Amino acid sequence: CLCLLLTVTTFFEFVFSPFQFFLQQLRENIRESRAADLLKQDDEVNVKLENAAIERSKSVDSAVLGKYNLWRKENENENSDSTVRLMRDQIIMARVYISIANMKNKYDLAQELQNRLKESQRALGEVTTDADLPHSAPEKIKTMGQLLSKIRGQLFDCKVVTGKLRAMLQSADEQVRSSKKQSTFLSQLAAKTIPNGVHCLSMRLTIDYYLLPPDKRKFPKSENLENPKLYHYALFSDNVLAASVVVNSTITNAKEPEKHVFHLVTDKLNFGAMNMWFLLNPPGKATIHVENVDEFKWLNSLYCPVLRQLESSAMKEYYFKADHSTAGSSNLKYRNPKYLSMLNHLRFYLPQVYPKLDKILFLDDDIVVQKDLTGLWSVDLHGKVNGAVETCGESFHRFDKYLNFSNPHIARNFDPNACGWAYGMNFFDLEEWKKKDITGIYHKWQNMVSYSKPHFPSQLCRNFLMCHYISITFWGDTGKFISWEITN
Repeated sequence: CLCLLLTVTTFFEFVFSPFQFFLQQLRENIRESRAADLLKQDDEVNVKLENAAIERSKSVDSAVLGKYNLWRKENENENSDSTVRLMRDQIIMARVYISIANMKNKYDLAQELQNRLKESQRALGEVTTDADLPHSAPEKIKTMGQLLSKIRGQLFDCKVVTGKLRAMLQSADEQVRSSKKQSTFLSQLAAKTIPNGVHCLSMRLTIDYYLLPPDKRKFPKSENLENPKLYHYALFSDNVLAASVVVNSTITNAKEPEKHVFHLVTDKLNFGAMNMWFLLNPPGKATIHVENVDEFKWLNSLYCPVLRQLESSAMKEYYFKADHSTAGSSNLKYRNPKYLSMLNHLRFYLPQVYPKLDKILFLDDDIVVQKDLTGLWSVDLHGKVNGAVETCGESFHRFDKYLNFSNPHIARNFDPNACGWAYGMNFFDLEEWKKKDITGIYHKWQNMVSYSKPHFPSQLCRNFLMCHYISITFWGDTGKFISWEITN
């Protein structure tokens, strides 16, 4: 060992001149002295340094720095997280130096850092505020700080550390994007999935309905169904409880409930449950009638273009396949298979469904009525087909947000800055509808989507959902209600 030491000393003396060797040793002594002083600092010295740092920070005229400075005592509060953030920073730097130590074969340093890292992670856990940290946290911070200070002198390389931090940032960014996609999917799943209790309720209601004798399955006052002097509502839904909320909230706020007639249409799966619910819970003095959309024989693929689209393999693949690039993206809400149901397209055939009515108020099943709606029947639409409440902000429900204006057909017929409207409540003049052949206009745009794909990019075709069809079909024939008392 002595020979080795002499050899190393001789080597340095050979490589460096005596003066250079002296400077090298002086630097080493100064570095060791500073490290020793830092380790020996008592609480009084720490307080002095902190106060000095506070005074220097006050001279910086910056609201942002003043707000987020970790060292200012006046910014401390019971929910402070400065210590938590310090521990997180130490954990990040520990991971960086572990990687560098392994890269430079400094396995003993890497192992020591790994042990301290695990201790800090256990102390931090899922804590978000300083008040929730364990009592051992300050000691863990001090130990980790001393170790990082020692290792920094041996391993720090600005370029390498920057590269490692950049790689960690990129990885964290990818994790955030993945988590956002997962959150979007799960929120849609939670919103659209039928709870077990509701599913069981529908099954029980269906069984009870078909156990009734045929003469007990009919609703009273069927003579009101085609009386144009009454207030008629159209509600298309497969959700029993949601439909019940709409009907009951409307009747509760009606001044003359006996003059209100509700026309419900559902699918064959929920037909029995919907009937049984309102047989057991009739809407007071109002009239109600439930129909099955699958029994509308005139509604077939020969007459209705959307049925031809819904039967296509491409459309089914779009809604049911998960192995495509857009799965989990921001347009996930538009991929709900409920849009394959004709209940979502039946609103374009109101004159065919109710040929003897002059006016009808269409309600979605996600609203709650808060006042009497009969005033809508006295509103002058000035020859327009549709009356609705406009909902338009700087970037909400404007046509340019969901229509492709690079398409000449769209650009020629629509204003990109025009506003859409709330689809939860639409008042229709069916006489004007028939005069202007609104259903024919709807078929025209449907056929353009079906047969003119070079003119309609695939993304437009895919996102041509109900709100888009409504905006296009009734563009120019919609009057504005200033406001109305309904909530979604």
